[in-house]
Amino acid sequence: MDTFILYLAAALCLAWSFAKSRGKTRIALKKAWKSFENILPQFFVVLILVALCLSVLDTETISLVLGKDTGVWGVLAASLVGAITLIPGFVAFPAAAALMQGGAGTVQIAAFVSSLMMVGVVTLPLEIKYFGKRAALLRNLLAYIFSLIAAVWVGWVVRL
Repeated sequence: MDTFILYLAAALCLAWSFAKSRGKTRIALKKAWKSFENILPQFFVVLILVALCLSVLDTETISLVLGKDTGVWGVLAASLVGAITLIPGFVAFPAAAALMQGGAGTVQIAAFVSSLMMVGVVTLPLEIKYFGKRAALLRNLLAYIFSLIAAVWVGWVVRL
């Protein structure tokens, strides 16, 4: 039901924009389509990788590495994979849901997603170039620590 409401709101806003200025709305739609085309290859690659991982790794393997019983080591493993991986957010959350359905623990997935969104090992050279080595390393270190704190907090909230 929520999805229907969001689509309806988007359609109404688009119709309102089109009524207000057809030219600007067409330009905006063309830009949106171009952005979609640019994101699509990355999206497909990540979806294929997730599908391959889920087809190769069975529920027992996922539970062994990222399960609820893996404790600190599972959280650290998930956070390190998240820190190294470069996946857009709109792909990360469905992938995290699939991993949870496969047997991964809540805290481990929280560590994975939070470090994925906040830490940028892959983008570190670019950050160093623009912000300097000290600032880039400090930002990534603090983001990694905060992602672990966020994961522990999620685990605490889920247990309430």
